[in-house]
Amino acid sequence: MAAPVNIIVGSHVWVEDSVLAWIDGEVFKINGEEVHVQATNGKTIVTDISKVFPKDTEAPPGGVDDMTKLSYLHEPGVLHNLATRYELNEIYTYTGNILIAINPFQRLPHLYDTHMMEQYKGAQFGELSPHVFAVADVAYRAMINEGKSNSILVSGESGAGKTETTKMLMRYLAYLGGRSGVEGRTVEQQVLESNPVLEAFGNAKTVRNNNSSRFGKFVEIQFDKNGRISGAAVRTYLLERSRVCQVSNPERNYHCFYLLCAAPPEVREKYKLDHPKTFHYLNQSDCYKLDGVDDTEEYLATRRAMDVVGISEEEQEGIFRVVAAILHLGNIEFAKGEEVDSSVLKDEKSRFHLNMTAELLRCDAKSLEDALIKRVMVTPEEVITRTLDPGSAAGSRDALAKTVYSRLFDWLVDKINSSIGQDPNSKSLIGVLDIYGFESFKFNSFEQFCINFTNEKLQQHFNQHVFKMEQEEYTKEEINWSYIEFVDNQDVLDLIEKKPGGIIALLDEACMFPKSTHETFAQKLYQTFKNNKRFIKPKLSRTSFTISHYAGEVTYLAELFLDKNKDYVVAEHQVLLTASKCPFVAGLFPPLPEESSKSSKFSSIGSRFKLQLQSLMETLNSTEPHYIRCVKPNNVLKPAIFENANTIQQLRCGGVLEAIRISCAGYPTRRTFYEFLHRFGVLAPEVLEGNYDEKVACQKILDKMGLKGYQIGKTKVFLRAGQMAELDARRAEVLGNAARTIQRQIRTYIARKEFIEMRKAAIVLQSHWRGILACQLYAQLRREAAAMKIQKNFRKYTARKSYVTVQLSAITLQTGLRAMVARNEFRLRKQTKAAIIIEAYLRRHLAYSYYKSLKKAALVSQCGWRQRVARRELRKLKMAARETGALKEAKDKLEKRVEELTWRLQFEKQLRTNLEEEKAQEIVKLQDALHAMQLQVEEANSRVLKEREAARKAIEEAPPVIKETPVMIQDTEKIESLTAEVASLKALLLSERQAAEEGRKASADAEIRNVELVKKLEDAERKVDHLQESVQRLEEKLSNSESENQVLRQQALTISPTGKSLSARSKTMIIQRTPENGNIQNGEMKVVSDMTVASHAREPESEEKPQKSLNEKQQENQDLLIKCVSQNLGFSGSKPVAACVIYKCLLHWRSFEVERTTVFDRIIQTIASAIEVQDNNDVLAYWLSNTSTLLLLLQHTLKASGAASLTPQRRRTTSASLFGRMSQGLRSSPQSAGLSFLNGRGLSRLDDLRQVEAKYPALLFKQQLTAFLEKIYGMMRDNLKKEISPLLGLCIQAPRTSRASLVKGRSQANAVAQQALIAHWQSIVKSLNSYLKIMKANYVPPFLVRKVFTQIFSFINVQLFNSLLLRRECCSFSNGEYVKAGLAELEQWCYESSEEYAGSAWDELKHIRQAVGFLVIHQKPKKTLNEITKELCPVLSIQQLYRISTMYWDDKYGTHSVSSEVISSMRVLMTEDSNNAVSSSFLLDDDSSIPFTVDDISKSLQQVDIAEVEPPALIRENSGFGFLLPRSE
Repeated sequence: MAAPVNIIVGSHVWVEDSVLAWIDGEVFKINGEEVHVQATNGKTIVTDISKVFPKDTEAPPGGVDDMTKLSYLHEPGVLHNLATRYELNEIYTYTGNILIAINPFQRLPHLYDTHMMEQYKGAQFGELSPHVFAVADVAYRAMINEGKSNSILVSGESGAGKTETTKMLMRYLAYLGGRSGVEGRTVEQQVLESNPVLEAFGNAKTVRNNNSSRFGKFVEIQFDKNGRISGAAVRTYLLERSRVCQVSNPERNYHCFYLLCAAPPEVREKYKLDHPKTFHYLNQSDCYKLDGVDDTEEYLATRRAMDVVGISEEEQEGIFRVVAAILHLGNIEFAKGEEVDSSVLKDEKSRFHLNMTAELLRCDAKSLEDALIKRVMVTPEEVITRTLDPGSAAGSRDALAKTVYSRLFDWLVDKINSSIGQDPNSKSLIGVLDIYGFESFKFNSFEQFCINFTNEKLQQHFNQHVFKMEQEEYTKEEINWSYIEFVDNQDVLDLIEKKPGGIIALLDEACMFPKSTHETFAQKLYQTFKNNKRFIKPKLSRTSFTISHYAGEVTYLAELFLDKNKDYVVAEHQVLLTASKCPFVAGLFPPLPEESSKSSKFSSIGSRFKLQLQSLMETLNSTEPHYIRCVKPNNVLKPAIFENANTIQQLRCGGVLEAIRISCAGYPTRRTFYEFLHRFGVLAPEVLEGNYDEKVACQKILDKMGLKGYQIGKTKVFLRAGQMAELDARRAEVLGNAARTIQRQIRTYIARKEFIEMRKAAIVLQSHWRGILACQLYAQLRREAAAMKIQKNFRKYTARKSYVTVQLSAITLQTGLRAMVARNEFRLRKQTKAAIIIEAYLRRHLAYSYYKSLKKAALVSQCGWRQRVARRELRKLKMAARETGALKEAKDKLEKRVEELTWRLQFEKQLRTNLEEEKAQEIVKLQDALHAMQLQVEEANSRVLKEREAARKAIEEAPPVIKETPVMIQDTEKIESLTAEVASLKALLLSERQAAEEGRKASADAEIRNVELVKKLEDAERKVDHLQESVQRLEEKLSNSESENQVLRQQALTISPTGKSLSARSKTMIIQRTPENGNIQNGEMKVVSDMTVASHAREPESEEKPQKSLNEKQQENQDLLIKCVSQNLGFSGSKPVAACVIYKCLLHWRSFEVERTTVFDRIIQTIASAIEVQDNNDVLAYWLSNTSTLLLLLQHTLKASGAASLTPQRRRTTSASLFGRMSQGLRSSPQSAGLSFLNGRGLSRLDDLRQVEAKYPALLFKQQLTAFLEKIYGMMRDNLKKEISPLLGLCIQAPRTSRASLVKGRSQANAVAQQALIAHWQSIVKSLNSYLKIMKANYVPPFLVRKVFTQIFSFINVQLFNSLLLRRECCSFSNGEYVKAGLAELEQWCYESSEEYAGSAWDELKHIRQAVGFLVIHQKPKKTLNEITKELCPVLSIQQLYRISTMYWDDKYGTHSVSSEVISSMRVLMTEDSNNAVSSSFLLDDDSSIPFTVDDISKSLQQVDIAEVEPPALIRENSGFGFLLPRSE
């Protein structure tokens, strides 16, 4: 990470800061090697140029998901990228194939739900956003494909989230493996349930962490050959045994000791325990309690965890007896004995603890004492027992304590493994390593030395893996990398573990010599490694030494190294505890072989640690490693706080920066050809204008810049360290020149603009001044004109005034004269008028007197005349009064006549139905009478003619005088009588005709009224019937479902052994029409039960043979039907022939009404065999059409037996009216119940289908048919999903060909881009059209077609939307335009397909439509949260909007996302939602359910006319299927 040399004034750089680790600023001055930087926080920093690193000002605002994509791969760049992503809740980041996980300290459930697992399942590494699931998926796929075990190494300091990460890894592996553990618990659950037990006995408080693991845990998840989880095991490594006896301040011993001391009083009393400060192994440190932790609760929780793991009460008792015994053992102190180098118990307190230890371990106290203070030495000659001095006895005591605790921990691990269950036959596994991280405290001892040694080993493994990955990258790109040096830490490992001169070897050597001290050990180290560059001797210390580790220098205190390294294996201890009376303790110490149990030997903890570490490395080397580095962003353990210094230290300790050094040794900067040209194309514009290939264009730019040492691979440009900065400097220079040119042009433009404005201002000023002068001149002229006008008006006024005075005088004089003349004339006229009035009054008086006299005379005359007339009227009135009685009688007669006519009218109305017949009979009678009269008239005429002829002859023969007169009289009388008779007959005929005509008119009127009444009656009856049928349909649907369930339950009882007797039910017999059983019309069949035909049961022999032949014939017909149906019968007028034929046959054979038949099973088997080929959509569509039609017919035909008796009261009330009873009678009568289907005319509509009492097989057939309909629908839908799924993955991101305009010619590239832009969407539209064509060709009901496409569009919405939220490269402006164009294609398809087939499919895309609309909208920073949530994206949740807003980047115009205030508001709302337990998942779920029911189908499908469906040729000629042939009316 050497600093670049291309630092100039104006460069944006990173400089070191004591508080923030790194801070950005701008260079404003350079003096040789000294750089002056103006930091963003306002400070001015002066530093050396070698400590300054360039900053990428064009880095995406949301950071990059893989830090190998950083333009400058250095420490501040990595830290800034992690901080930026952490601020957006992007806690995962890649460095190559290494995952860095930063603990968010908050719940993010949307990152770990099942939908997210489904997204990462099988996805290419790096295709989706970084995630722990991606690492687990890569490990699983590598194990399955290559058959090699894999390991995932999770590292980081405590609190960084290692356990949570391990949990998520195991959850995902369990999701992929999919097998549950015993008792319904998954392997993952069982492993996690063991954590509290292991933490209680293997974790302790350290300086930096309250719950630090003091051992390494390697969880093996075992898989069988099919990739299913078959078992698991927990392997533990490198337990820190020395902590049992020695604890540094302010650390603590293992948790279990403190938990037991805080146990309930009865437990403490049983083990004679007290406060931890009373025990030597615990009181070496002043820390006894942890903040926020209740040891009593933790003790109970540990006991519960032991129960869950499967540790029995007796075993738990034994465990805590051992823990208590260790505490008491530590309190045993020794003093010098009477003999030399001997020791005895110091006091009674020590004796008490010795006895308690013996009691708890169930061994002899004296034997325990001897084992502690004596040693047995075996020589060839004899066995020698020697005593130990107090120091050696204390060492023996501590060795016993460490051994017992180590054996106890190993026993717990074995118990947990046996509880989980291992698979000894497993060939492949995935291991998850959770181990302590690098430690560097103020005071470091032997524990930190061992831990850091472990991390050096793991770092070497990590470095080798990183270098191997680098090599693979270079090999894949086919570039030369042979000269790149590998950064290795083998020299540190040699310093620690090399034999014979390593630190561990020297430590073991010092421990074997009794006289060695930590001073002699330290001096030995100084002498041995004085020339080693990794070993440093501190200046002010004689017992400390410093080692330069990969993560930095660590100074160790050698004081306790010797004591902590000693671990004697004492034979007396082994013998003592093997003989324990406690089975648990004895089980911890099984008997050793004879030769190994004779004497005690020295054992080095450091050497054992090295061996265990070697075993762990062998395990890791046998697997393919994957790395996850967990980082704790702050020490207060709160969300949204990112401490730079803390994080950078963890990155150093985790080896991430070491990996970056390895990358920097080769080619730290890699850019794809497109990215390189996009960034540095400005360095050679002529290259972009030319039609060059991308690779050639990159080569030309690099050659023009004169760079050396770079490499060009197949898809990327590889730059050496510093070359990116050099190119950026050149680019900055080019852009600076361009900026200066732009500035020059802008300044010219501004100056020109200012000149024009000044010129305009001068012109305006001049025009205003000229205007003022003109105004003044105008005012002068106006004043002169006004003066002249005033003079003129004044002269006019004076002349007018004199004229008016003269005029008034003349008028006054004239007025006086005229008044005098007028008064004289008025006086004359008044006199004349008075004379006229007097004359008028006189004349009026004379005329009035004459008028009064005339009037009086006229009145006298009138009175006389009126008196005379009145007397005459009086006489008439008197005569009329006498006739009043007769009038009353007439009135009564009229009233009676009216009543009689009223009654006759009513009677005629009642007899209107017989009127036509009477009328017809009367007309016939009249016609007969007329005919008879005509005959009589003709006879009379003939007789008259004959008599006339005879009379003529008689007259001629007889004398004339005598006989003439009588004959004439006789003939005349006859003629007159006949003529009168004819006239009367004619009159009678005329009257009869008139009566008939009146009757006909009355009949026509009555008939018209009758027709109107009948119509009204029919309308009312139709409405009543409709309401009754609706009510009955609902009742029957309810009763059918209840009866169906009842029948199914009864059938289940019948099938069961206890219900065998129920199978003997009445069977239905079919009797053909014969003269004996009655005249059954229209070929109907009579259904007679066993009770009805009981009288015919006397001849069983005679009936057996016909019945047998009937069954054989029926079986042949069924075989023929199945053979016919198994073929593709096609369609007849959009109706599926197979469904119609099956329905007609089943209805004719009465298969729905029998208790037992095989025809249903055979039909179902035929359908099942036909749809076995799941990819043949034509066949699936054919059977989808048939099953839906057949199910529709069954839905309208079948009703469960017993349905009629479930609601009798309700049905009785609905048929209370006359017409209700009539319609009910019509529905229930056998003659009108719809049995006319046998003559081929009765099944023209669904409404004409009769309902059949269905038995169990028919109901089961209906259910199976429903299941097959749903299955076929699901298969077609899923086939379409499979077909478009690969295309959707291509549709979410714009193809790269659309960006080729950087290199190729513009017009050509635009045409190619436009073509490529829409190709994948057109493929989806093509698939949709193909499926629509298939379903139309097979006449699939439009209702089902709409459901298919609605669910498909919902699937498209879910896939596109989730991919948009999971892949940051998809949340760009240009990609939004691409997806928007594709959605327009789908909208066009919906329009062309019409609403009949597309339905509401377009509405299902609302999420992706609104998300894309948000991506392509301009001026996002100006949008408020209310506008976004209410207007732009009302459907999207706050989590989804936050995700899109933070991931958005504008690759076209370089604009920004929404404002920081909106982001903050969204974050607040998300926090409130999480507090309110609202789901925070931002992903959508795909609904794969069946979106319809049988009732939905029956309501939505059109009526099916099955009467005219032609039967297929195979059965048309068969006599047994004659009922299928359509018949004429």
